[in-house]
Amino acid sequence: MAVLLLTVLASPTALAAELPRELSPVGRAVGIAVKTDGLVVSELSEFNAGSGKVAPARDAGIAPGDVIKMIDGREITCAKDLTEALEDAGETVTVRISRSGQDRQVTVRPYRDENGAYLGVWVRDGLTGIGTVTYYDPETGRYGALGHSIADSATGEPVPLKEGSILRAQVTGVTKSRVGEPGQLGGSFDYKENLGDIEKNCLTGIFGVCEGLQCDGCIPVARADEVRTGQAKVISDASGERKEYDIEIVRLYSGGDGRDMMIKVTDPELIALTGGIVQGMSGSPIIQDGKLVGAVTHVLIKNPEKGYGIYIENMLREG
Repeated sequence: MAVLLLTVLASPTALAAELPRELSPVGRAVGIAVKTDGLVVSELSEFNAGSGKVAPARDAGIAPGDVIKMIDGREITCAKDLTEALEDAGETVTVRISRSGQDRQVTVRPYRDENGAYLGVWVRDGLTGIGTVTYYDPETGRYGALGHSIADSATGEPVPLKEGSILRAQVTGVTKSRVGEPGQLGGSFDYKENLGDIEKNCLTGIFGVCEGLQCDGCIPVARADEVRTGQAKVISDASGERKEYDIEIVRLYSGGDGRDMMIKVTDPELIALTGGIVQGMSGSPIIQDGKLVGAVTHVLIKNPEKGYGIYIENMLREG
């Protein structure tokens, strides 16, 4: 099992021509804060209603991962909107939800008592976390990070993005990965230290324009067909200091789902520090033969010294 650390294909010739010649490999952890476009249903609940248990949302066909967009024609952007809409509603409400990008409407009969009206859902309107910036283009100011989407835990689908920011962060510690238990970077960040906006959240990463991100020079960008098995480096500031560590690219794939290559951490220092790959390292740039070839995306639960990476070419297609 692999854990996330967070189309129509162009022809190889056309895509290669669009690749930037050089980018700055970043490898620095940042805070990530997003507001969702609507309320994401994280869980369904049932409760006692005197004569038995009821679950209004579940009975109406609402599922975890659905996004509540409107109630009786009223836009829902936060939990307060949901509460107020239910208080003003009649015996039934018309709920517009989005599921896998498709809108639909369902009719729900909320449960009511002296304290209010309830659909039987737990919802969230935002997410925060730590991830790693993969690249920065000093000519355009654009960046790419994570190598995978900020995804809903119930469906694996990218959460619908209303707005978001990357924030200056400091790695404060590491919980090491162990067999069966992925570790994670600990970090702190300040919402006032905004480095840039998140414009896009998609399967190959998060992308936008930023300012103030430290740039340590540019290196050539590799096409997917230039990547080979063998020795490589990964850049990470898991120790609190940006460093290069030895890895091996074990196998190459053509799935295009963020699992383009299998990698193995071979650097004793990084293994001692993290146990291999930990959550928060997603987006860490992978360097081979002096070129930026990709980014770390997943850790293998059964062997955290191994994981997956995405080709930088696939990130740049979206970024």
